[in-house]
Amino acid sequence: MGLHRLTGVTIGVPNLAATARYYTDFGLTPLAGLPGDRRTFSTVDGGEQLTLVTTSRRRLLELGIGVDHESDLDHIAASLTRLDLAFHREEAALTALAPGVGVEVRLSIAKRSIPDPAPVPAYNAPGVNARADERAPALLRESPVRPRKLGNVTIGSPVHEAGVRFFVEGLGFRVSDRVPGMTTFLRCSADHHNLTIQKTPVAMLHHTSWQVDDVDEIGRGATAMLAGDPARHVWGLGRHHIGSSFFWYLKDPAGNFTEYYADMDRIADDRRWTPRDWTGARGLYSWGPPTPACFLSPDDLAELLSTADAVSG
Repeated sequence: MGLHRLTGVTIGVPNLAATARYYTDFGLTPLAGLPGDRRTFSTVDGGEQLTLVTTSRRRLLELGIGVDHESDLDHIAASLTRLDLAFHREEAALTALAPGVGVEVRLSIAKRSIPDPAPVPAYNAPGVNARADERAPALLRESPVRPRKLGNVTIGSPVHEAGVRFFVEGLGFRVSDRVPGMTTFLRCSADHHNLTIQKTPVAMLHHTSWQVDDVDEIGRGATAMLAGDPARHVWGLGRHHIGSSFFWYLKDPAGNFTEYYADMDRIADDRRWTPRDWTGARGLYSWGPPTPACFLSPDDLAELLSTADAVSG
């Protein structure tokens, strides 16, 4: 697979300073020396992966995807031509507007990320004394939680099928699992999903997902965020059925959901993975608190609907 990771996202927000403080608290590292209307943040393994700019309402402006070689861009250009979709080709990059999603997708030649291995937790279990005569090492962690990478972006589209076709047939993403008629989970790496497309009344950013080392880092990160502002809480702690990851969702001041996640399924051999259709609660989670109504229908949905035509025009 020539595609290998998400390189980053650019998100427009109406309250730049407050939203920038949120992502600093979330554990991303702010980069200095940028213009006043722009904030950029990095992760431990992924480098610069989040840019915030000022817009009239919250919206996803750009999605970045890494490829290995110029030949990968040639192949994508040929695929988009067959689909009769417009694109702009540069020497080491290609940009195209995702149909029905309203997001500029930028594919560029990028180095693969090779993370330092995370410490493997030693869990005691019935008949297994993996950690004898000592406290759990996670209890001794005191440093702030730092997300390793941007792992997944979930976007909504009123023309769900057109968006899936663009990413799969045009760019080369692969389908991992589906909730029929509602959600498609796509991957451009060995992670179970890097992009999720949901059927929604209006094109929108639903959430970004940021990988941390383990479930203790999820708990520590969310606890610190809620100590700063309990209103940031959305949903968690829980475990997804699709992708298997532990999760905790929070909300930034602009209304975008953000997720700490860990222990996602990995698909090393495409031949050994069969996408499945899921229905009912398993389409959302395996265990955890009930899904809040705002997660399924964001509080600002009516505002996004009322401004959609003006923004797209």
